[in-house]
Amino acid sequence: MKNRRKIINDPVHGFITMPSDFLYDVVQHPYFQRLGRVKQLGLTYMVYPGAQHTRFQHSLGAMHLMDEAVVQLRLKGNVITEEEAHGALLAILLHDLGHAPFSHVLEDAFADGVTHEHISLAMMEQMNREMGGKLDVAIAIFKNEYPKMFLHQLVSSQLDMDRLDYLMRDSFFTGVVEGAVGTDRIINMLDVADDRLVVEAKGIYSIEKFLIARRIMYWQVYFHKASVAAEQVLLNLLRRVKDLALNGAEFFASPQLRYFLYNKVTKADFEEGGEALQHFAMMDDSDVVCALKVWEQHPDRVVSMLSKCLVNRRLFKVEVNDSPMTEEKRTEVARRYAVDLGLADDECRYLFSEVPVSANTYSHKDYKINVLYGDGSLCDIAEASDMLDISMLSKQVKRYYYCYLKV
Repeated sequence: MKNRRKIINDPVHGFITMPSDFLYDVVQHPYFQRLGRVKQLGLTYMVYPGAQHTRFQHSLGAMHLMDEAVVQLRLKGNVITEEEAHGALLAILLHDLGHAPFSHVLEDAFADGVTHEHISLAMMEQMNREMGGKLDVAIAIFKNEYPKMFLHQLVSSQLDMDRLDYLMRDSFFTGVVEGAVGTDRIINMLDVADDRLVVEAKGIYSIEKFLIARRIMYWQVYFHKASVAAEQVLLNLLRRVKDLALNGAEFFASPQLRYFLYNKVTKADFEEGGEALQHFAMMDDSDVVCALKVWEQHPDRVVSMLSKCLVNRRLFKVEVNDSPMTEEKRTEVARRYAVDLGLADDECRYLFSEVPVSANTYSHKDYKINVLYGDGSLCDIAEASDMLDISMLSKQVKRYYYCYLKV
C-alpha cells in the first residue's frame, strides 16, 4: 500500500512536503528514525538550553532546501531529470545517517579513523541492497561519481543545502540570531555554469552575509569553550571506560554500546552490513545517557567522577591559548591531581586534555563559491566581494583549549 504524501510542520522552514512516497518510506526506515534520537549539536544544550534539535530535523530541512534548489535550477534552463532530482533529494536526506551519539562529539570514540561520512555511506549501501538498488543514483551523487558535478555540490560544498539548513536551524535553536542566513534569497540566486554550482552576481551580498554568519556560529556556538569542555569530559570518560573494559573491567552498557566498549572496531568491520554496522545502527544518545547514570556509582574513581560531572553539569574549566601546553606543564598538572586526589599517574591523564581548534570561514582548497556575471564570466567570491576581505576569512584560525577538572 502506498503512503500518502506527508506534510511536516518545521519551526525553521514552515511546512515541508514529502516529495514522493518512496522518500517517505526511506524516512520510515529504522536507520533514519534513529536520527531522531541523536542531538544535532551534541552537548551544546549545556550552554544553549534550546539546542535540543536532532539530526532527523536537520536532514528533513536539508531535503526541503534541496527540493527548492532543484526547482530554481530547472527554471533557469538547467536539465535535471526526475531520476537525478530524486537521487539528489535522497543523497541530502541520508547524508548524516552515520553520525554517532551526540553527533560530532563522539566521531572517533567508537572506531578509530572511521568518519561519519564513511558510516553514512555504509548505511546507504546497506539500505540500497534492501531496496533493490533504488539508491544507486543517490550514492553516486553522494560519492561525487555522478557525471553532473553540481548535484554533488548541492550535497557537499562550501554552499550546499546541508550548511544552509544547519546554520539556520542551529541559529534558531540556540538563539544566536547573528547566525541566521537568507536561504530563500541564496537558493534563488543559484545557477550552473561549466557543470559547477555558481551564484548570480546580484546574490553577492547574501553570500557575504552567509560567510559572516558561518564565522560567528563557529566561534560562538560550535567552538564555544564550555561546549568543548563538556565534550572533553565525555570523551575522556569513554576513553577511561574503554581502556578498563578492554582489560576485563565490568561496566553496565546496552548491548550496542557494550560491543564498542569491549571490541577494537576498525573501518573494515563496517563493510557489507557487518556486525559493527548492525550495532551502530541501534545506538543513539540514550545508550550513553543511561550508562552515565549507572557509572556514577562505579568503583573506579575516575569513571565515577567524570560521570557525575556530566550528569550534574560540573564541566571542565577552560583556558584558551595561542600555543600548545608544554610537557612540563602536563607533568605538573598530573602531579597536582595525584597529590590532591590521591590518584595514580595513569588515572590523572583523564582529568585534563588539550584540544587544538581550528577553522576558516572560506577555503580556496574546497569547491570555490563562484559568482556568475551577466556576460557569462565567473569570479571567485574572494575577488568579487567589494565589502569583505575574504582573504582574512580564508585564514586558518587556530587556538588551543586547555580543559581541566577544577579541584
